[in-house]
Amino acid sequence: MKVLVDTSVWSLVLRRGPELSSAHSQEMQGLIAGHRVQMIGPIRQELLSGIRDDAQFNRLAKHLAAFPDLPLLIDDYVTAARFSNLCRRQGVQGSNTDFLICAVSARHRLTIYTTDRDFLLFSTHLPIELHKPQRA
Repeated sequence: MKVLVDTSVWSLVLRRGPELSSAHSQEMQGLIAGHRVQMIGPIRQELLSGIRDDAQFNRLAKHLAAFPDLPLLIDDYVTAARFSNLCRRQGVQGSNTDFLICAVSARHRLTIYTTDRDFLLFSTHLPIELHKPQRA
């Protein structure tokens, strides 16, 4: 099954020291080798935002270019808004990007690989499945 990798995992693997991310790095290596990693533009934008050094920005942008974006549809944004409203009625808050990730995941039947605990709450109300790492 293909996996939509959230910003939280990419950040652990790409921006932090190996002692903090080795299990996640091993899991990502397996997903990449199996051609299972999926990307969307908002995750790419989150990863690239806030990088002050142009050389570092360019290196990361080049690295991420190996993962083309899944096209987003109007329905993805509408579904994300529905998911947000549904969760809010249940007392669960999340960001627009998080609910867009959930919407794309649901449409493409992708698991979501994240370290963000909010997705555990979302998964109790939304038709999403979280990736269960073998190595992390």
